[in-house]
Amino acid sequence: MKLIVGLGNPGVQYVGTRHNVGYEVVDALAMKLGIAKSVDDFNRLAKMKFEGLFLDGTSPSGEKLLLLMPMTYMNNSGRSVQAAASFYQVMPPDMMIVLDDVALPCGRIRLRASGSSGGHNGLKDIERVLGTDEYPRLRVGIDPPPPQVPQRDYVLGKFSSDQRKALDTAISRAADAVSTWIDRGIVAAMNQFNVAEDKQD
Repeated sequence: MKLIVGLGNPGVQYVGTRHNVGYEVVDALAMKLGIAKSVDDFNRLAKMKFEGLFLDGTSPSGEKLLLLMPMTYMNNSGRSVQAAASFYQVMPPDMMIVLDDVALPCGRIRLRASGSSGGHNGLKDIERVLGTDEYPRLRVGIDPPPPQVPQRDYVLGKFSSDQRKALDTAISRAADAVSTWIDRGIVAAMNQFNVAEDKQD
């Protein structure tokens, strides 16, 4: 059983913002795996559970999947993750947290088996609640903010048209990366997707 969590903020005012990339990847994964046909279909099928939008399904290989978008706002994401993980008895190595990252160029993705929060408030809260940083995460680059723009304002803003083009490709790749992790594990997914990203440099 695998728990895939996309981080973001609830509310129409945050749709399409940089901080909500995690939600978009979970939508893309659900469509890739045939769990939902569209974003609207995901929203129709999902239940409000564990303080989040929750949808379960099965991968093509037969793995039980739990898809979660916490509705707690970013700073309290851990509450939703812990509730789902506790109910289904999912251990941290079987969780994948998908989030935005200002340290990566827009359109780049990076998988890690564990590690620090890197200052991301969603990861900070998950680590605090779980008591460990030993869980896989997939970071999706959104570019650093311009010098005069506070980071909080930047991550809550919407993508430029150029960023959006790069991001659409990255979201598709991110969904592929999570799917590979589900079927083949974190090392295989890192070897395939991190190496491919490094070759772009």
